[in-house]
Amino acid sequence: MRSLLFVPGDSEKKLEKGFGAGADVVIVDLEDSVAAGNKPAARDIAARFIAGHRHQTASAIYVRVNDLSTGLTDDDLAALVPVGPDGIMLPKSNSGQDVQQLSAKLRVHEAENGLPDGAIRILPIITETPVGVLAAGSYAGTSARLAGLTWGAEDLSAAIGARAARDESGRYTDVFRLARAMTVLAAGAAEVAAIDTVFPDFRDMAAFEAECREAERDGFTGKMAIHPAQVPVINAAFTPSAEAVRHSQAIVDAFAAAGNPGVVGIDGKMYDRPHLRLAERLLARARAAGIST
Repeated sequence: MRSLLFVPGDSEKKLEKGFGAGADVVIVDLEDSVAAGNKPAARDIAARFIAGHRHQTASAIYVRVNDLSTGLTDDDLAALVPVGPDGIMLPKSNSGQDVQQLSAKLRVHEAENGLPDGAIRILPIITETPVGVLAAGSYAGTSARLAGLTWGAEDLSAAIGARAARDESGRYTDVFRLARAMTVLAAGAAEVAAIDTVFPDFRDMAAFEAECREAERDGFTGKMAIHPAQVPVINAAFTPSAEAVRHSQAIVDAFAAAGNPGVVGIDGKMYDRPHLRLAERLLARARAAGIST
């Protein structure tokens, strides 16, 4: 999961464009991009479109449902689980307990629709409420369905009364840097993918590219997108380079050849077990991106 593209669930035109954008994941949105009065129509449009077009895209298909506190989640699942999405994005997740609650709901819907138990994954947005940020460490071990963890700034801004999430230079302010850091740490603790949040100004591609590079540097393995033009930038930023793959493979090979000791030397430099773990993680990312290692 490098690129995850949001597409409004109530627009067949945008769904068609999103399904052809080359994203690793298309997130069919039933939440923020759909007006309250249009939720029932969005469910119907999204379900029919996924059923009719899912084999025309190489993208995995996730559905962002409405959060558990709205009372709309069950209707979302009843409409969309029958078409077999690959995953559900859970907004405003307050803790790992919310993932467990959603998992229980999915198990029932899977059984009712003849789907394998556990077939549908879960990707929660964990920083949209203050309690969610503070409970970031609660996701480890919650569910085998957990595909990754991601974060968001806009809803958190509203929840805490912050007038802006970024300063005059475009950098996140301290509260939102904390939320971002908590997400990548929580994903590491849960041993799942860490997905960076959206960059709202899709016209400023230079700043977007810089944010992608920083996210990859800091341990995120993918990023969400709000416009198809952002997808190739994300894919490029989160795909390991050929040089990085060669270097990582050399580290793995050196440890294996030496009988997996605590440290090895390569070209006059010493590498220890954390370097090995980092190399293994990069090679796993490369394989997931279709790069031979």
